[in-house]
Amino acid sequence: MRSNQVWALDTTYIPMAHGFVYLTAAVDVFSRHILAHRVAITLEAQHAVEVIQEALARYGTPDIVNTDQGSQFTAQDFVDAVQNAGAKLSMDGRGAWRDNVFVERIWRSLKYERVYLRAYASVSQARTDIGEYVDWYNRERPHSSQDGNTPEQAYLSGLPILPEAA
Repeated sequence: MRSNQVWALDTTYIPMAHGFVYLTAAVDVFSRHILAHRVAITLEAQHAVEVIQEALARYGTPDIVNTDQGSQFTAQDFVDAVQNAGAKLSMDGRGAWRDNVFVERIWRSLKYERVYLRAYASVSQARTDIGEYVDWYNRERPHSSQDGNTPEQAYLSGLPILPEAA
């Protein structure tokens, strides 16, 4: 396996002091690198479209984009964004949470290492704090599954080596 072979997208609830927000992220399965994320107050396809478009703009096109069958991922705008980029879209079977276990593990780490230790008073506070966590997670948090490398190091080391331009 290598970087940009398979990306996974998922959405989770983030509890706040009053209510909750949604967090959607795109993750490179090989490296666990969080490629893009959005915190939103609604569960709309537009947020998933923005996440995939940002990831595509920053990291290129993966071979496969894997999601669950959530309404934000089955919406035509999202399907079009993935397919128009040239990636194949793969959707998990109904109730098959293990198909997206890599993102689920990130949600668990994020919630236990950060979210559950705070009670966000506002959406902007949640956005800022989660953004700081994502930066730390990608650049500083070593992973045993990556031989102690950070997701960013694993992502960069997993990119195919291209021949030098003549």
